[in-house]
Amino acid sequence: MPKPLIPIFQKQLITFALDHLIDMVVDRFVINTHKQPELFQSFFDASEYDGRLINLIHEPDLLDTGGGIKNAERYLGSDPFVTYSGDILTDINLQPLIDEHFHYGNDVTLALRDTGLASDVAFRDHRVVDVANRYGTAGNVDFANVAVWNSEVFERIPQRQKISFIPILVDWIGQGAKIGGLVMNGGKWFNIGSRTEYLDVHRMILREHWKPHWVKIREWPERIARSAIVDQNAELRGCSVIGEHCVVGAGAILEDTILWPGAQIASKCQLHSCIVRSQKKASGIHRNIDI
Repeated sequence: MPKPLIPIFQKQLITFALDHLIDMVVDRFVINTHKQPELFQSFFDASEYDGRLINLIHEPDLLDTGGGIKNAERYLGSDPFVTYSGDILTDINLQPLIDEHFHYGNDVTLALRDTGLASDVAFRDHRVVDVANRYGTAGNVDFANVAVWNSEVFERIPQRQKISFIPILVDWIGQGAKIGGLVMNGGKWFNIGSRTEYLDVHRMILREHWKPHWVKIREWPERIARSAIVDQNAELRGCSVIGEHCVVGAGAILEDTILWPGAQIASKCQLHSCIVRSQKKASGIHRNIDI
């Protein structure tokens, strides 16, 4: 399953980003897809989300972050736009980032953060002056995977070419562009890049009762989907989540385990810190694996 569509307590990861941006009055979206584009087409079957237009663009060959922006040009037009990674889950307040962009008349404004993952961005006095030490200035913060862009960036990115936006940005810095940023260390921010991070996010949500105000689903987080069938003699321990249309047999024990939609767990099966993918069956005893 493509990462943006993985469920978090029955809610797909990408919908947190969409809800976040709708809260900022964004009214249309462009989503780049690669693996299993038909799943995105099925999820957004009416080309809309919460009444907002969704344009899906399939990349048979990945174009990376820069090429992906160029690929969306025909849908984005000449207005400023926001890019938001489909891998992150966050509740940072985006309004100050947008305000920063327009107040300083920036060409690009990056959300920056002390993520603990990297610190390649050199940020000084409201300006990004270097990335990855291209100009000899050491970095002090990381890119938080959200940014505001002016449409002038399109003319700087080659057509149909796989390219990161980083060299585009760094070249632009060298030519005097206004590349701004805002350090945003408040709130929660997760880059869900591994199964450990995926499981940890679920634990955090339960432990801290985390629910951004823009998540409108009343019953979220939903640990056991209404359509799931869990035998009365099954045992759910820790942070276990049962997806839609799942079946859990008698005597099964699930501990810190997440079942994606349609998973079937045999009677007396024991799963500890596992992820069972959609429509898969599990039996026996397993620890720390994906099925």
